[in-house]
Amino acid sequence: MGKDYYKILGVEKSASQDDIKKAFRKLAHKYHPDKETGNEEKFKEVNEAYQILGKPEKRKQYDQFGSTFDQQGGFGGGMGWEDFMRQARSGGAQGMNFGGIDLGEIFGEMFGGGFGGRQRGRKQGEDIQIDLQIDFKDAIFGIKKEIELLKVIKCPHCEGNMAEPNTKIIQCSTCGGSGQVTRVQKTMLGAFQSRSVCPDCHGQGQKPEKPCSKCSGTGVVREKQKIEINIPAGINNGSTLRLAGHGNEAPYGGVPGDLYVNIQVKPEKDYERKGNDIYKTVPISIAQACLGDKIDVRTLDGEISLKIPSGTQPGTKFRIKGKGAPELQGSRQGDMYVVTDVKIPKRLSRKQKKLLQDFDQ
Repeated sequence: MGKDYYKILGVEKSASQDDIKKAFRKLAHKYHPDKETGNEEKFKEVNEAYQILGKPEKRKQYDQFGSTFDQQGGFGGGMGWEDFMRQARSGGAQGMNFGGIDLGEIFGEMFGGGFGGRQRGRKQGEDIQIDLQIDFKDAIFGIKKEIELLKVIKCPHCEGNMAEPNTKIIQCSTCGGSGQVTRVQKTMLGAFQSRSVCPDCHGQGQKPEKPCSKCSGTGVVREKQKIEINIPAGINNGSTLRLAGHGNEAPYGGVPGDLYVNIQVKPEKDYERKGNDIYKTVPISIAQACLGDKIDVRTLDGEISLKIPSGTQPGTKFRIKGKGAPELQGSRQGDMYVVTDVKIPKRLSRKQKKLLQDFDQ
């Protein structure tokens, strides 16, 4: 049979047309080249499968004859994959209909109107990802950190409106203010009409009469910017904070990306964190273990007095309630566990040895 289009879309041969459409939408969203999980070859493959299985007549032929029954011309009408991707990347899938399949409608549903979510040129700025190292104590109690990033920001000269100050914003003459231009492509099956983002106003419908002298009319520049990050109490090592809208600004009035902060917690001597609980090992002498004692224990927020009962064994855990880490987005407070480490002396005087021998007897 050649290619198994059902397997490519991950559906059974008995799947309904709605199931096939849903499977295609999910995979196309995953493999779209503009996404982080993008894979152009996979994207091409799922589109090819949907082109056949998405139309009942072609699906019937495929079930009867296999994948070689009608593979000339790629995407129908003599339009090959490169042509399709060229239009797709330019936002031109809206209004494209191949073999009875409205790709504009499919991708519009997935990406929110306009192929790839680029309705009227509202592009999104790039996300930024950084690593931030904090102290163990700051992870427990929380802290505010100010960082400085070199990033794309709104142009301070024009305040992002792309025009030289005190000049006009005018309607785009290329698209007549609609933000889109219409193209007609002639194929062997007839003329296909598609709409794409206006190249002159970038989908805004208007443009500056005189572009900003600092940003050349893009509305953005690359400069250093200080950002305050609120580290919540109880955050774990390896956690990621998302600061919406603090990524790179998008040119031509687009939507800013997000800032992702990967938290790296420095290890603290004598302390170990397990979930919301904190463990600390403290050394005690043989005499303290046998006879009992009161010792001072340093917690993360000050010293406390801890009673060691007589007969305490090595590795005994004492629970100090509420001295651990707070629960993120919750009300529970972790505990602290003090673990005893009975120190055995390596050298003993004759008198000490004699006393131990007498005790042993």
